[in-house]
Amino acid sequence: MLIGLVTKNGILIVEFANQRKHEGLSIREAIVDAAAQRFRPILMTSFAFILGCVPLALASGASANSRHSIGTGVIGGSLIATTVGIVFIPLFFWLLGSFFGKNKKEKESEDTQHEEINTCGKH
Repeated sequence: MLIGLVTKNGILIVEFANQRKHEGLSIREAIVDAAAQRFRPILMTSFAFILGCVPLALASGASANSRHSIGTGVIGGSLIATTVGIVFIPLFFWLLGSFFGKNKKEKESEDTQHEEINTCGKH
């Protein structure tokens, strides 16, 4: 469940950023806008999940040790994954988008140069 929650949050940020990028924003503007728009819903979902696991972490009675272990692991993992996800998913989107975007632009400029050379030779 923890992996699913973190993955869903990442997909939402990237999907919003891709929509903004297709609307004509730069990669940086698109990811900042997407992260800002999805920040509150991501925190709400994550904190609801964390608060749902608090009874596991505070369990008492029969098999309390196993519930306590599961609860603290899930709460800690969710806190860390949410924090890291909010920071690093936009960062990696920007880095990879910038790197591959430059390569794509370089290829397009090379293709247009080859077309210009080919059309110049025909005249």
